[in-house]
Amino acid sequence: MHSRIFLIGFMGSGKSTHGSKLARKIGYDYVDMDRLIEETAGMSVPAIFREHGEAVFRKWERDILLELCRRENLVVSTGGGAPCHGGMIRIMNDQGCTIYIRLSPAELQQRLLLSRTERPLIKGKSEEELLHFIEKLLEEREKYYQQAMHTVDGVNLQTERLVELIRASS
Repeated sequence: MHSRIFLIGFMGSGKSTHGSKLARKIGYDYVDMDRLIEETAGMSVPAIFREHGEAVFRKWERDILLELCRRENLVVSTGGGAPCHGGMIRIMNDQGCTIYIRLSPAELQQRLLLSRTERPLIKGKSEEELLHFIEKLLEEREKYYQQAMHTVDGVNLQTERLVELIRASS
């Protein structure tokens, strides 16, 4: 089995939920990259963007990824934009197994409608604005997400499906 598994996909796709469950099922450690960046920086991701800008955040994100690649037996939930910057999808593919949890814009919209107040990028958006935002950003990111070793349908995804996929690909 791969020693590092990276879950990628759009916000709301289930990376964190499935990542922690997957790690428990296979006996690996679990890391949510955004949470680790927040712990390391001592501030939230939105605060990092406000105070230091996206370029600094992306550098820290890449540095964290490189550090995680030194660890074994690890499941990592990446931030939604991580695979799209600094050659990080290439690093993840070289250093482990990448799985894209794919959902349609409409499915993502339904999931994110429940958490608009918790996510700064979508806070305050109407349903229509949210769908347009998802469609546009997903279109930009899809070329990176599609570079993952595996793509799974995120609708009704069972963690056991991820376990089977990882075992079959090793």
